[in-house]
Amino acid sequence: MNLPNKLTVSRLILTVFFLVALLWELPGHGHEGTHWNFTVALVLFVAASLTDLFDGIIARRRNLITDFGKLMDPLADKVLICSAFIAFIELDWMPAWMVILIVARELAITGLRLLAASKNLVLAAERQGKNKTISQITAIIALLVTNSHADWPIVGQLFAYPLAGHAWAWWVAEASKWVAVALTALSGFLYLWKNRDVYLNDC
Repeated sequence: MNLPNKLTVSRLILTVFFLVALLWELPGHGHEGTHWNFTVALVLFVAASLTDLFDGIIARRRNLITDFGKLMDPLADKVLICSAFIAFIELDWMPAWMVILIVARELAITGLRLLAASKNLVLAAERQGKNKTISQITAIIALLVTNSHADWPIVGQLFAYPLAGHAWAWWVAEASKWVAVALTALSGFLYLWKNRDVYLNDC
């Protein structure tokens, strides 16, 4: 197994530890209400996201693109991101309808690509899809920061500056959620419409 594929597999493994950290509260340190597990989850999510960046760079520069990587790299991305958003429902950080829309979009596009593959067609990734992924990762990180920065000595205070009744980091997290949902819906619609011949010909 080459290095890019090892990084892809590591992303799946990090996703498991990320979910454990996110949903299994660690003992507090120093004061009531401390949730260090959210900080651990933040670090693990950032690490997993970086593997997504580096496995692609290394694969292209060293010409290490494989069929395994083509299949597992996007799958690992979807597992990481969808797992995070689903866990946020449990934590009451996001409404269920937002997460359903995000997950449904990913399943629909994956299904479309599988249908295209059965016809020996390859559907290229679109720029809108990349923007969608960036917005989703930003939203996840913003929500993790918002719910963990209170436990960071000194540095955490930088995220707590009040703005209209909430810390400014809270506003960033709220805005990023809506941007992620909007770009997810838009990119999904555009992708399905552009490639409508793939599924309409079977109707």
